[in-house]
Amino acid sequence: MRLAFSTNAYLRFSFAEAVRRLATLGYEGVEIMADVPHAWPAFLLEEQKQALREALERNHLGISNINAFMMHAVNDRRQRYWHPSWIEPDPNYRAIRVDHTIRALTLARELGATCITTEPGGPVGPGESWHAALQLFVEELKPVVAHAEKEGVLLLIEPEPGLLIETAEQFLELMQHLDSPAVGLNFDIGHSYCVGDDPATTIPRLAPYIRHFHLEDIAATRVHHHLIPGEGAIDFRATLRAIREINYQGWITIELYPYVDDPDHAARTARERILKLLSEP
Repeated sequence: MRLAFSTNAYLRFSFAEAVRRLATLGYEGVEIMADVPHAWPAFLLEEQKQALREALERNHLGISNINAFMMHAVNDRRQRYWHPSWIEPDPNYRAIRVDHTIRALTLARELGATCITTEPGGPVGPGESWHAALQLFVEELKPVVAHAEKEGVLLLIEPEPGLLIETAEQFLELMQHLDSPAVGLNFDIGHSYCVGDDPATTIPRLAPYIRHFHLEDIAATRVHHHLIPGEGAIDFRATLRAIREINYQGWITIELYPYVDDPDHAARTARERILKLLSEP
């Protein structure tokens, strides 16, 4: 297992400065935010892509993942992470999410990243059918999955509280409708805890699909607010043991986007605490 940190906590810094700081803190890799201010794919010039590559190379950092979940650049007043969603009533608005994800897959291939993450459908509106929304999500995914196969990049669905796919059971139902080796799961440990799926027992169930992990703590209330590991209620000893037991050898990305006021402190503290747990037998 290798530790990375997501640049979405470094919104007040350039990408070059964010990766310099994370390298200084001892991280092996970074998750790149495919959004403003770091790498919004729609308007990323070739020279800017090269600057990303050079910053990573200069700091000897790998790419754990391209985060295509957040879409701050669109600046939807409802929620800057979730909208435009895959299941918007307006097909033209849905197309913005589809096009963004396709561009993020191409960006991942160009930068040498193996995977991108995306939202699990979006919020289901009041009175709307969950199963109808699931079918719409699957239909919108089809051209994106085909593009992922073409680019040789994994498209990872990330279940999230409050969105179409929240739980392990819902993710498994989604996968009954998708038959592609290019589709997998970004297992977010905090999200799993929020929706009542114990991460330590859920990881083995979803192991065949897991290709990347997000890690953050959550309070005992299970309210969806990312905390530095050790400041919430998640049993990380049991969770990390479960990750070892499925023989996972990939990246674990610590995602602490609420800590924009002092991301260095969050990144440093989280790394120290997780490395201490990983060093235990």
